[in-house]
Amino acid sequence: MRGMTGTTARRPRRSGVACRLYRIGSWIGIPVLILAGGYGAVQLNRSPLGQSLLHSAADRMVQGTGLLGLTIADITVEGRETTDRETILAALGAGPGTPILAVNPTRAKEQLEALPWVRTAVIERRLPDTLYVRLVERKPLALWQHGGKLELVDREGGVIPVARLDRFAKLPMVVGEGAASHAAELLEMLASDPDLAARVTAAVRVGDRRWNLRIDNAIDVLLPADEAASAWSQLASLERSSAILKRDVQTIDLRLPDRLVLRVSPEPPKEPPISKKVRPPAKNT
Repeated sequence: MRGMTGTTARRPRRSGVACRLYRIGSWIGIPVLILAGGYGAVQLNRSPLGQSLLHSAADRMVQGTGLLGLTIADITVEGRETTDRETILAALGAGPGTPILAVNPTRAKEQLEALPWVRTAVIERRLPDTLYVRLVERKPLALWQHGGKLELVDREGGVIPVARLDRFAKLPMVVGEGAASHAAELLEMLASDPDLAARVTAAVRVGDRRWNLRIDNAIDVLLPADEAASAWSQLASLERSSAILKRDVQTIDLRLPDRLVLRVSPEPPKEPPISKKVRPPAKNT
């Protein structure tokens, strides 16, 4: 046998086929490991103990990202007018120093949109340290009286669930079923004559078809189901030209397109005249 002198022993080279098989095996092994891990997680998730272990591991991982510096340093809120900052932070369940990955945008959105004044919310995690919140708040439009209740409603007719209504006492009042969902279009029509609109103290929805307006808390104005804007314009014109609302009337019926029907206040009954007794002339004795 010949010995090896003056040379370094080398590992025999693999053939081309063997190298290709090795590479394929390596690439196949990675997805297999992922699938095996996913399968194990699914199996763990099927039992209460497994769920607890998974949640605990996820929490530890999130806390670990906080140690790496992925914590909230700034919360930017846009669109906030009525909702106070503390309420927003409570709904987010986060504040400065909270691991930013601990905030679930979907759950935070649901929590914010459950607040009385919030219509829609958008939440974004802007890594590494900023939580961005954009709100669209609801705008109070009118007070809605129905079914023995008084509620605050927005432009879409949705109820804003607030505890106290005293600070909204100057808002217009709409009455009756269906009044809330039609309030925005009514108020838009009334705004065509602001001076007269300011004298409307209530609007009653009749049969969910038309409106009766209460003016100066004394006169009822009956608007038609169709062409209500024309009838309102006619009333405003009459008030400017002849001060019709300052007359002694109870009801103004504008439901007929070709005529105006007035119901005047009944005159108080006249007191009967006081009769004077005439003394008979004195007799001469």
